[in-house]
Amino acid sequence: MKEYPYITNEKLQLFIRQAFLEDVGDGDHSTLACVPYDSVQEAELKVKDDGIIAGIELAKIIFATFDPSLKIETYKRDGDRVKFGDIAFKVKGSSQSILTCERLVLNCMQRMSGIATYANEMMSLVSGTNTKILDTRKTTPNFRMFEKWAVKIGGAENHRFGLYDMVMLKDNHVDFSGSITKAVEQTKDYLANHHLHLKIEVETRNLDEVKEALDTNVDFIMLDNFSLDELREAVKLIDGKVKTEASGGITKESVRAIAETGVDFISSGAIIHSAKNFDLSLKAIK
Repeated sequence: MKEYPYITNEKLQLFIRQAFLEDVGDGDHSTLACVPYDSVQEAELKVKDDGIIAGIELAKIIFATFDPSLKIETYKRDGDRVKFGDIAFKVKGSSQSILTCERLVLNCMQRMSGIATYANEMMSLVSGTNTKILDTRKTTPNFRMFEKWAVKIGGAENHRFGLYDMVMLKDNHVDFSGSITKAVEQTKDYLANHHLHLKIEVETRNLDEVKEALDTNVDFIMLDNFSLDELREAVKLIDGKVKTEASGGITKESVRAIAETGVDFISSGAIIHSAKNFDLSLKAIK
């Protein structure tokens, strides 16, 4: 998945193994007790909400990992707009395998589809501007790659994946270092000494800090909790020299006005942590 460098087959398989270990333990006794081993049935994924579907490709991987003999027939693709009553896919094969996979598939897809829908709504709200919506690291531990995958499916963009693939000097880094200038100087020395080529972003809290950050020659300046007037002034001051990112309590109600100040990016933790689960169900075809 070239578009998703943080998703590897190794990571996928590790997640799936751990998820089944957590859920199945020493056996799916409900299924084993009443469903014959040789039973073959078919089930369909029913959409019971309106929005953007996500996680279909992951569902296919989960089914194939647990039981390669299962057959999947898809009617929707990740990123498609769906409505109540749609059928996303059908799965046919071992009844036991379908039942044991059911909850893991639904948990992943409901979470991912909710995030994709929220991200898509945010992108629609800034349509016509040059601003892009970014996610953050405010994610569910050990489920981050799927949440960020869903953000992309919904049409928004991924920020850094973790602490290792970009330097972000936030307010605490600056305060512990003494100043923005000191923090950036120490960071550039550290990167050079360790032969690392990482982008540097600095969080600023006021226009004076924006001016200081501009003098340090970083790649991004974050404008944290700035008013609309302050954002416009900061964008004018930066004048395209570096990329700008607005952050801090971004909501659906405020995002359009923030985008119209001219910032390059708006980062929103809400598109992940505040997305509601999408209503989906896997039902046997009688």
